Amino acid sequence: MSTLTSQSYVFDPRPNFPLLLTAKRYWDPTSPHVNDPDALTLIFAHGTSFHKEIYEPTLEDLYTLLDNTHDWCPKIREAWSIDCPNHGDAALLNGATLRWGYEPIFGWQEYARGIHAFLSGLGTGVDVDFSTRRLVFVGHSFAAAALVFALTYQPTLKPERLILLEIMCLRPSAGTKLMKFLTDGSENRRDVWPSREDAYKSFKTRQPWKGWDDRVLRKYVEHALTALPSLEYPDKEGVTLKCTRRQESAVYRDTLASSVVYRMMSSIVKRVPTHIIYGGLADYLPRDVQDEFLRDGVGGEQNLASLTRIPNAGHLAVQTHPREFAQIIFDILGKSKLPPARL
Repeated sequence: MSTLTSQSYVFDPRPNFPLLLTAKRYWDPTSPHVNDPDALTLIFAHGTSFHKEIYEPTLEDLYTLLDNTHDWCPKIREAWSIDCPNHGDAALLNGATLRWGYEPIFGWQEYARGIHAFLSGLGTGVDVDFSTRRLVFVGHSFAAAALVFALTYQPTLKPERLILLEIMCLRPSAGTKLMKFLTDGSENRRDVWPSREDAYKSFKTRQPWKGWDDRVLRKYVEHALTALPSLEYPDKEGVTLKCTRRQESAVYRDTLASSVVYRMMSSIVKRVPTHIIYGGLADYLPRDVQDEFLRDGVGGEQNLASLTRIPNAGHLAVQTHPREFAQIIFDILGKSKLPPARL
């Protein structure tokens, strides 16, 4: 079994974009494809309240599949995972800036702008020319929508495939109720614990965390929390969330982005082969909302490269079913023939 190596980066797009980004690069140093220009570079973007390391169990399982498959399998050069600017390590770097106009609403386009600047080289701190790479975008929930937004900026990004898990795309009438439910939950959630161990024990007994793969939960405790005191709680001790309750709620309050991406999808799927994945349990996004988006937003399932549902998983499939998600990514990338991107 291969052991993944990782390296952390801070990307600075200022003064053109005011928020720093943090990213992590993953690769298998024993792989014959680490310098192969024909191999794929995967770009991961995470859902609300999470962080770039949330995908590490998925990546571990994906690389295990690569190791254990003796028939033809996809060539992966490396993977990158990027924090949203108000999440993870980026939230700590941007804390003061985020109080300057990014509350009470944090637009999803801000994640998209950051990703676009990162991949276009419009800043400093990352020594990779992504314009020469064969890119595959992988996004979950609101980040799936952010990746779509990133395709609309200049210079144009040209990924070879989009893999969108539980993309948060709804009509305005459907989005308002869901976003209010999520906002109310984030505003009232507990956000201070005596220690990481206490937080882990608490999560193990409560929904939704107790249903997560334990590897994912431990990554969450390690990377979603930070030591106190903090900018948010200068007089407290223990640990708290890197993505503050105010910033998590600010993401949920953006009801515009979801609706705009809904209207853009029919053209995006004609430009880039798009794979949509849903959990088999329609917990956050009702099945009729999913079906409406596939019909009216995408223009019909026939316009997708594939549509997959993960049995017994819900909206948080990255957290509960990383192995199954890795298998789907592997299967998608392993397709030897896909229609070329249509421009």
